[in-house]
Amino acid sequence: MPPTTSPRRRRRAPTRIERAAGKAAALQKPRVILALLLLLALSSIMLLDGYLRAEVGGDERVRDGASSSEVPDTILDGGPILTFRGGRATTLSVPEKTIALTFDDGPNPTWTPQVLAILDKYDVPGTFFLVGSMISRYPGIVRTMVEQGNEVGVHTFTHVDLSYQSEARVTREMEQTQLALAGAAGITTTLFRAPYSSETDAIDNYSWPVYQRLGKDGYTSVFVDTDSDDWKKPGVSKIVQWATPKKNEGAAVLFHDAGGERSQTIEALPKYIEKMKAKGYTFTTISGVMEQDGGTGEGGGTGADGGASGNGRVGAGGGTGADGGSGADGGTGVPNTTAAGGSSADRLQAAHRTATGTLLYEGRALVLAVAVAEWTVPALSVGLVIVGVAVMSRFGMMLILARRHHRQRNRRRFSWGPTVTRPVSVIVPAYNEKECIANTLASLARSTHPIEVIVVDDGSTDGTSRIARDAAARLGMTNVRVIRQENAGKPAALNNGVRSALHDIVVMMDGDTVFEDDTVRQLVQPFADPGVGAVAGNAKVGNRNTLIGAWQHIEYVMGFNLDRRMYDLLRCMPTIPGAIGAFRREAVLQVGGMSEDTLAEDTDITIAMHRAGWRVVYQEHARAWTEAPGSLKQLWSQRYRWSYGTMQALWKHRKSLTDKGPSGRFGRVGMPLVVLFQIVTPVFAPLIDVFTVYSMVFIDFRAALYAWLAVLGVQLVCAAYAFRLDREKYRYLLMMPLQQLAYRQLMYLVLIHSCVTALTGGRLRWQKLKRTGEVGTPTGAGS
Repeated sequence: MPPTTSPRRRRRAPTRIERAAGKAAALQKPRVILALLLLLALSSIMLLDGYLRAEVGGDERVRDGASSSEVPDTILDGGPILTFRGGRATTLSVPEKTIALTFDDGPNPTWTPQVLAILDKYDVPGTFFLVGSMISRYPGIVRTMVEQGNEVGVHTFTHVDLSYQSEARVTREMEQTQLALAGAAGITTTLFRAPYSSETDAIDNYSWPVYQRLGKDGYTSVFVDTDSDDWKKPGVSKIVQWATPKKNEGAAVLFHDAGGERSQTIEALPKYIEKMKAKGYTFTTISGVMEQDGGTGEGGGTGADGGASGNGRVGAGGGTGADGGSGADGGTGVPNTTAAGGSSADRLQAAHRTATGTLLYEGRALVLAVAVAEWTVPALSVGLVIVGVAVMSRFGMMLILARRHHRQRNRRRFSWGPTVTRPVSVIVPAYNEKECIANTLASLARSTHPIEVIVVDDGSTDGTSRIARDAAARLGMTNVRVIRQENAGKPAALNNGVRSALHDIVVMMDGDTVFEDDTVRQLVQPFADPGVGAVAGNAKVGNRNTLIGAWQHIEYVMGFNLDRRMYDLLRCMPTIPGAIGAFRREAVLQVGGMSEDTLAEDTDITIAMHRAGWRVVYQEHARAWTEAPGSLKQLWSQRYRWSYGTMQALWKHRKSLTDKGPSGRFGRVGMPLVVLFQIVTPVFAPLIDVFTVYSMVFIDFRAALYAWLAVLGVQLVCAAYAFRLDREKYRYLLMMPLQQLAYRQLMYLVLIHSCVTALTGGRLRWQKLKRTGEVGTPTGAGS
């Protein structure tokens, strides 16, 4: 008799398989996160690149003709240099026979170095008002500019009219430009010139508050006396003429070293310098003008807004700047820095401050991030072209070869040889398939070909083996054997079935799959050819009434089956689907059975068949109906196993690349096609969508939309032809645009996840998907 009280049971130690599964599960979350981080990084790089090119946050509005009633007349009629010394707005003029050469919109990799070379040749300093996005893209030019003794100022980060912008946007434009300067040349500056500004008499009621605020933060705003209008490209003589001040007046003269084609500027600049020197003019910087005017200039006294700023930052004037002390709020000012000094070159850079501490490191980080974006985006563009060519080539190959395959196999005179009528063994590996196993056996009971059925229960805990026996008895199937084994995985279950098979042809199917009545007969006919070692059947999605099922239905018909037709003709079929495949028993044993080395045992053995010299073919008329995953999580799990398993199989058989004979044929034909079409192209295919979104938002919405629709149109044509070959109804193609937008991105993440796993190592066991058993009797082709 059993004891009345149960003794305390010892906790069972986990098996090796359970330990391996636990380790694998523990590694999955970090890898998924890493895959998502890669996508986030790509998106961030694209956004950064768009922002640098003023495609993100760009604002092309330019105010014109506004009233200046609130601007003091002394400012409107004053000189080109606007300061707020002592809290009072003051303008300074350039002394007689003095030129302050200023350049806007740079740096530019083509024109700015040429301008610098001219200035260096004539020993003339310039003041360059730089766009922050351009600074971050070409930091080396800015370093050269400063080292040469030139002066730099802020021209905003994205070249926007600040009179339209919020205070927060103005702050951001200034701080980001200062950050770029710190990263590029290790300095910040107190000088500012607003985009689209000209002389002081153009200041209006909208821009005046901006200058007041920036002045309060220690910035000196710089306008012009004389504009060369070189951007109009009027000709060299006109540029020189328009840049020349009247009589002997001094002037802040405007040229451009960027913003367009500047060859006329490059030609006019030396002529202008020579002309002005011949007239007795001297050249200086904006800081030089201020020094001449006030003795102390930029380094002068204490500003009206002295004292510490509220947030610990100091105004653009820094400790020794034009306004002394710190800015009132430091919001757009430059962090606490020290004035440059010492050499004659430094003396001309009185507006510069040495960047230190956090600002310096943040600036360098920005420059580094921009360098990454500058390299990555063009590389991705090239990759996009390659992927686009590969995708279009694949579609072309599939259409041509699929048409040829269909015509060849459906000719009236086509025959594999004598009709195969001998019995075959159908192996059904099953693990916790209580929802599906009865439907599977019911479909096999109607088979028009003589079969024996071997159900291998791989340690199920839900009564699968009992349900299988009861179903066989209820259906009157005397040809069913149920074999139980300890849980060892799908490959072991299949090998057990192969060893137990009574016949020389074995058909393998999943425990959640149902066959049509004629499926087995159609599937085994190619074995009339003694060179055929394995046959791939036509897997169909049974639960296509769900969103995921409809997406997979399109993928199965278009991708898998068109691919298999192509690979069949090229004699390099990479995979026999686990849902429906047939093998010569001797061929399976010859290659060592179903291997446990990879997660994709079906791909593994298919490649092994090729390498052993067997032919692998596709039989389109042998249809099996399988259940698609019911949730995104289940879909992810399934596709992750497929993707990672395929990579494992390709790596395992990498030596076929250098083999001779049939093995070498697959290695040099099949292997490259599988790598290109199933790994490389799918990984980069989402670039089409990424660049489409990028272009729609930041460049040309209509052109980008048309391009995307054109690609979708090509895919629809291919899909429609595939549906025609498989006699499927076209209504499911209405789901294709949504599939391209959502499903393809999910597959991309799965593939990235698989690549990360392949690079970091790791193994997974046979993963069981949750099934509903809703795929019952075959619904028939075309439903």
